[in-house]
Amino acid sequence: MSLWENFLTALDSLRANKLRTILTMLGVIIGVAAVISMIGIAQGARQSTLDQIQRLGANVLTVRPGQARRGGAFLGFGSVQSLKLSDGDAILKGCSDTVVRLSPEVWSTQQVKYLNRNMRTSVSGVTPEIETIRNFIVEEGRFFTEQEVRSMARVAVIGHTVWQELFQGGAAVGNTIRIGGQTFEVIGRLAYKGDTGFRSLDDRIYIPITTGMRRVARQEHLDAINIQARRSDQMFETQACVEEVLMRAHNIPPWGDPDFRVFNQGDFVETVEQTAQTFTFLLGGVALVSLIVGGIGIMNIMLVSVTERTREIGLRKAIGATRFNIMLQFLIESMLVSIVGGLIGIGLGYWAASYISEQANWKVLIPTEGVLLAFGSAAFIGIFFGLYPAWRAAQLQPIEALRYE
Repeated sequence: MSLWENFLTALDSLRANKLRTILTMLGVIIGVAAVISMIGIAQGARQSTLDQIQRLGANVLTVRPGQARRGGAFLGFGSVQSLKLSDGDAILKGCSDTVVRLSPEVWSTQQVKYLNRNMRTSVSGVTPEIETIRNFIVEEGRFFTEQEVRSMARVAVIGHTVWQELFQGGAAVGNTIRIGGQTFEVIGRLAYKGDTGFRSLDDRIYIPITTGMRRVARQEHLDAINIQARRSDQMFETQACVEEVLMRAHNIPPWGDPDFRVFNQGDFVETVEQTAQTFTFLLGGVALVSLIVGGIGIMNIMLVSVTERTREIGLRKAIGATRFNIMLQFLIESMLVSIVGGLIGIGLGYWAASYISEQANWKVLIPTEGVLLAFGSAAFIGIFFGLYPAWRAAQLQPIEALRYE
């Protein structure tokens, strides 16, 4: 018999027992659908977290002051007033090969008023470079300039949440607000960025760094230095350079404890990637168990089929069928069950992923590799679990098979 004739014979055999075939496929269908949907959920969670990190800006490092200790207890980052404007200049000069731009920052929580509406929010004193570092999009108006920084201008760029609270979605640019009792002109409004998972960049007002230090926060030290590396593959090199420059600028020996801390965005990305990989393996492994159970079902049904068709096997052998012909026919049957079940499972997996995404508002991302893995696993299970029943059918002796009742 040709391969095509074996295929048709296997198809007729499966059609003769439709309900049994469908029930056998069910294990494979559920297994493949579970693998695809679980991988989609894990990859979606990974991408959502990476998107949140990217909203903070690309290739960003943040330098924060160190922790003070009182009575053996640490008081938290920022409790040491160790960062100065001159540190930013030192970093730009000493790490010019890897640092593309930098913005010092001071912040405080202030009462902000517009007409009869008021709120408490964070006010950050920064330089114009923060617009590029943090990937800000100015939706109305403009960001402040270097000239306004030098002149300590009382101008403000407001985040989306501040705009909603104070201006109720109306025009903001050109209006005057009061920050901590001082008058500021709103010159820009930022587009919505969403929750970053670390701090809200929407619930914030941005003013020139000099205005923030002298007029609002009234401090000479910095609360942070925002740094952008030239390339993503230079993140750790940039971190090492920044640490070396600041240790030297603060007269701290190489073996001493630094009075600052560098937070590397690359560390967050690496942690997310590792967590997502573990999460994917865990969910994918649980789903693969369903495929294995489906494979056991295929083996069980194929063994039953061999027993039922013993006389058929004996007759085929008596008229010239070889062991290979018999083995190939049963192997094709098991592969048909697993492959057709796999294709249906892929469709069901996509539907399940879309349903989860819509109902739970959860981002689902199904990579092509995940689909190929699920389908390949289904095909392999069809071969692996169908091999023994096919081999057992091929070993039957024609005389004994024909005498079988």
